[in-house]
Amino acid sequence: MMRCFCIGVLFALSLPATANSLSDDEQRMADWIDANADDAVALLKETVDIPSGSLNVAGVREVGAVMRRELEVVGLQTEWLEMPPEMNRAGHLFGRKDGSGKKFLLIGHLDTVFEVEDGSRPFESDGEIARGHGVYDMKTGNVIIVYALRALKEIGALDDIPITVAYTGDEEKSGRPLSISRQAFIEAGKWADIALGFEEAMYFDDTDWATVARRSSSRWVLTVEGKQSHSSNIFNEETGAGAIFEAARILNAFYDEVRGQEHLTFNAGTIQGGTEVEYDAGQNRGSTFGKTNVVPRKVVVHGGMRTLSTEQLEWARAAMQAIVANNHPHTSASITFADSYPPMAPTAGNLALQRELSDINVALGRKPMPALDPSRRGAADISYVAPYTDALAGLGGIGGGGHTPDEFVRLSSLPLAIKRAAILIYRLSHQGADD
Repeated sequence: MMRCFCIGVLFALSLPATANSLSDDEQRMADWIDANADDAVALLKETVDIPSGSLNVAGVREVGAVMRRELEVVGLQTEWLEMPPEMNRAGHLFGRKDGSGKKFLLIGHLDTVFEVEDGSRPFESDGEIARGHGVYDMKTGNVIIVYALRALKEIGALDDIPITVAYTGDEEKSGRPLSISRQAFIEAGKWADIALGFEEAMYFDDTDWATVARRSSSRWVLTVEGKQSHSSNIFNEETGAGAIFEAARILNAFYDEVRGQEHLTFNAGTIQGGTEVEYDAGQNRGSTFGKTNVVPRKVVVHGGMRTLSTEQLEWARAAMQAIVANNHPHTSASITFADSYPPMAPTAGNLALQRELSDINVALGRKPMPALDPSRRGAADISYVAPYTDALAGLGGIGGGGHTPDEFVRLSSLPLAIKRAAILIYRLSHQGADD
C-alpha cells in the first residue's frame, strides 16, 4: 500500500519539465517519477529508520537487504560481498545486469557517520524537509538510483543498458586494507564506461552545481620525542625545549611553508602530548599524562590532507618531511602517511558529462549547471574508480547539515534528482559506445 508523506507540497515546489525540450520517452519518465514520488519517500523513510553507522554491521546489512530487494525488482542480479571478519565491516551490495553499449556504474553507500553511541534519529518530515541520520548522506542518493532505474524500466529503456550498482557498506569509515575493501569496486570502475556518484547534490547561489572533481583524502601522523627533565631545566643546552614546543614549531612551519596552494588543505585533527602518551589512530582516541613541572617526552599529532592531484600530494608530503627532519636540539620527529581516497581530477570526459547534465537541467526548467570548485567537496568512493572511467558525482538530493545530527534533505529535490539521473543515463546510452 502506498504511504503518503504530504508530497503535494513537493509537487508544488518542483519546477515543471519543459515538454518541448524533452523527448517523448523522457517526458514519460518525468511524468512517472512525479506520479511515484510518494513511494520514493516511503523507501527513504524505511532506510533512514534503520541505524547503519559504518561499524554497525547488523544495521548496514539490514539497509542492504532493503536495497537488495529494490534492485531485484528492476531485474538486477544481486550479490553481497563479505569482508574478512577482522575488518569489522558489513560488506558491500552489488547489483548487475547485462546489456550492450555504454556500461554504467552507479555508486551509493549504505552506512552513515552516526554510530550506535551517537543515538538514533529516525525519519521525520513536515512534507518539505526530511530529517534523520543518513537522510542527506546518503540514503536519499540510494533511493534516487533505484527510482531512476525504475523510470527507465517503465518505458522499456533499461533492458539493453549494462548496469552495475555498487552500494558500499563502509564509505564513511573504510575497512582496511583498502586493497581488499575496494577491490571489487575498483574492478567495476575498470569495467565501466561511465561512473555516476549519488551523494548529495550541491545547490547554492540559486544555482545547481555539477561535481566533476573531488580532492583526495589521506592521513598523516606526526610523532615527536623530547628529553624528559625537570621543568626548571627547559631550554638549557642539556634539555632543550621538549616534545610539545618542538611539535608546535613543526606545525607552525607546516602552516607557514606548506599551506597556500590552490586545492591543497591539511588539518591537525588530534594532538596528544605529555610524559606518557597512548594514541589509537584507528579509533581516533588517546590519553595523556604529564605535569607542569616536567618537560614533556612525547607528542602524537594525527591529521588529514586533501589534494586535487597525485603530484600535489607528493609535493606536500615532501615539504612536510623536510620540516620534520630539521629538529631542535634534544628532540627527534618522524611523520608517516597513509593513503585513503585518491583524487578525482576534472578530466575532459568528466566535463563532457557535466555539459550533458547541464542541458538536462535546462530541459527540466532550471538554470545551466556549471562545474563545482572541487574545494567545496570532500572525498568519496567515486574517486577510486575515476582514474579508469569518465565520472560525475553529486547526483543526490539537495539539503544540508551533512555529518551533523541536523542533516536534512529537501523532498522537492528527490523527483528532480531522479529525473536528472534517469534522463542522463537514457541520453548517454543512446549516444553509442564510441561517442
